[in-house]
Parts: sequence; structure tokens; C-alpha cells
Amino acid sequence: MAIALLMVNGLPGSGNVNERTGGELEKRVRIAGQSRTQLAADLKAQYEQGASIRELTRATGRSYGFIHDVLIEAQVPLRGRGRPWHRRIRPTVRLGAP
Repeated sequence: MAIALLMVNGLPGSGNVNERTGGELEKRVRIAGQSRTQLAADLKAQYEQGASIRELTRATGRSYGFIHDVLIEAQVPLRGRGRPWHRRIRPTVRLGAP
């Protein structure tokens, strides 16, 4: 799934978006206040549309833990591990049935 991250443009002069990396958030830069709220809303929308946390980490350049924490702060109900098509359904076996 290709992610078109709705990137936080940051507040004027905030320096949160690294122009050299094509819109990735700068590493080791604290994102707080209105920028973090906007980022949380953008990540929430993408996650609810089916993007995984790993896909969001690649799109933003931030760590898994950072994305996870932002989603938790945004009160997003997180999905379980794995995709639904990875779960194996076992047939029911009845012993002694004809």
C-alpha cells in the first residue's frame, strides 16, 4: 500500500519538516503543540484508512515507538498484530463422527 502522508507543514519557522528529504520529519526534533496535534490527526486518518504503523514509520522517518505513542495520544484504537488474511482458520475435526 502506497502512503501519501498528509505531512505536517509545521508552523512558520517551526523547522519540523526537512525539505532535503522530500517532506520527512526531521529526526531528533521535538514535535509539540499545534504541530503534534496536526500530525496526530494526519496519522490517525491514515491508520484508520488501513495504513500500518510500520508504513507510517517509513513515510515519516520517525520510529515505531514515536508513531505508536502519537496514535495512543490521539486515542486511536490499535489493531491486533498481523493482517486478517494471515490468520489460519483450522477446520473442525470430529472424532468418531460418520
